[in-house]
Amino acid sequence: MRLVQISDCHLQADPRARSRARSRAGFPLRQLEAVIEAVNRERPDMVLVTGDVSQDETAASYRLAVRTLGALDAPWFWLAGNHDEPALMAEARELPDELELGSWRVLLLDTRVSGQPHGELGPERLGWLADRLEEDDRPTLLVMHHPPLAVGSAWLDELGLLDREAFWQTLAAYRQVKAVLCGHIHQAFASRRRLEAGAVAVYGCPSTTDQFLPGAETFAVDEASRPGYRVVDLEAGDLTTWVERVEP
Repeated sequence: MRLVQISDCHLQADPRARSRARSRAGFPLRQLEAVIEAVNRERPDMVLVTGDVSQDETAASYRLAVRTLGALDAPWFWLAGNHDEPALMAEARELPDELELGSWRVLLLDTRVSGQPHGELGPERLGWLADRLEEDDRPTLLVMHHPPLAVGSAWLDELGLLDREAFWQTLAAYRQVKAVLCGHIHQAFASRRRLEAGAVAVYGCPSTTDQFLPGAETFAVDEASRPGYRVVDLEAGDLTTWVERVEP
């Protein structure tokens, strides 16, 4: 089974709007359309959009997103990021928390904190996660917006998942969690966290628009990089993944 992750589209109500980059600003809608065209060539079984769909948090931006993502040749699902308004997203399209993909189970976690750029799960959502893992031991992929590990950029690491240690403590007893996919960081990223039950891989995804400069102490756009997406091939209890880039 093939899953494709796209993330951080930052669309606005105005389809002609430029991105927030300080120089060489692109056009988020045009860039997303180019990514979708490339994703369709991958022939995925499912596409996940891991947050920050909108930049201006307007109903019109989500209607534009739904129309644009409708060009995908596979079923697609989304979750909210820190720039999103979940109530408006849900009016435009359902926000699921669990999906089936072949022999794999996909759990979508809401890490958004209203009005804040950082993420947090909190006791209630961590309890929900533990309950879901307790009831089913199939290979599981977790999907969230904020990264649960430091990514090596000081400013981004302050805006990641604040209760990351509580998250990892929740996973410690569950061997079926194989990997975490996250958005938010606008760059390719791969790491892992070793737990008593086994290592869990963590993968970040390029944005469909502007990319953040890896390793930067303060906010910086990587002007040499291009929009992209992540491909994940799921097999029996294992996965293979890589990032593709797109010329917008």
